[in-house]
Amino acid sequence: MRGQTEITEDVELLNPDGTLTQEGWARSPRWRYRRAAVRAPLWRIKEWDYYYLRSDEDDCFVCLTMSDLGYAGLFALAFIDLARGEVAQVDSIVPLTMHRTGFAEECDAEGSIGYSGRKLTLEFLRHGSVRRLRFRAPSLAARGGVGLEGEVEIAQAPDMDRMAIATSWAENRRAFYYNQKLCCMPVTGTVRIGPRSSPAGGASVETVLNFAPGSSWAGLDWGRGRWTRENRWYWSSASGTVAGTPFGFNLGYGFSDRDSASEDMAFFAGRAHKLGRVSFNFDVSDYLAPWRMTSDDGSFEAEFHPVVDRTSKTDLKLVVSDQHQVFGRFHGRARLEDGSFVEFQDLPGFAEDVYNKW
Repeated sequence: MRGQTEITEDVELLNPDGTLTQEGWARSPRWRYRRAAVRAPLWRIKEWDYYYLRSDEDDCFVCLTMSDLGYAGLFALAFIDLARGEVAQVDSIVPLTMHRTGFAEECDAEGSIGYSGRKLTLEFLRHGSVRRLRFRAPSLAARGGVGLEGEVEIAQAPDMDRMAIATSWAENRRAFYYNQKLCCMPVTGTVRIGPRSSPAGGASVETVLNFAPGSSWAGLDWGRGRWTRENRWYWSSASGTVAGTPFGFNLGYGFSDRDSASEDMAFFAGRAHKLGRVSFNFDVSDYLAPWRMTSDDGSFEAEFHPVVDRTSKTDLKLVVSDQHQVFGRFHGRARLEDGSFVEFQDLPGFAEDVYNKW
């Protein structure tokens, strides 16, 4: 594939001068990230862990974000209700975190990271092949109730493939994007919303959402890097099954120099299948209109039918953000590396258009 450099051996991420040792993509975490090796002030380094949880049974997503941007930390919990076409979110901003939040330098490192504030509590823990998430937002309102809390376990098979990528910016080769994305990980656990009043006027009741393997899936976006000040990106991910086999994909572009690699990849039965360069076609005046995703080599094509737009806009002059994370369903096909195609219908997922000046 044009400009698709696969990294197959373990390497340090950065040279002594702060530039990337090797740019490209991988099916496993080949690069070794060391925060102290980044040639940038702490407020230019960006680190984040983002999880999405999908329940087919309840037709919803739960999204959890912890990020440390140096000059501030952003923590968020969102409930996306595809069944009702609704979204609810609670978030907190903590100034001058300067990477004291404690993010791991390896995606699969054992240990925990957490945030606790008045509006929400988040805890991400990894032990062995299990990732455990605990979360609580007392004021989040959804499905007729107020207050959301949950605890789930995500099973990560030791040999499952992932998307990994390391690229830099042409205008500043010390600015880099190191990212790993995993999808189609089985989820077990419970999320509770409520209480709410009983329709019959009786005692208040909770809404209980059950996450179970085979009908519930998780994705992880694990990112570390030194970014340039202003960027716009496009990202899409989906997790589910096709004929009972786990299937999903990761698509993304729009920032950093991608001459060496793209992050476009399909996942089928735990194996990664590299795709050509995928681009999105959508209407910026109507994010709920259908989108088209197509690759330059015919390996991927899909139509995305949005249901709800999780949108937020911030303009603090020094920091500007305009985000549209649109949730819905995908219909299309992806080519595996043996030349066969996987066709998918009503696959739940999201696509986003995000502009940040940070």
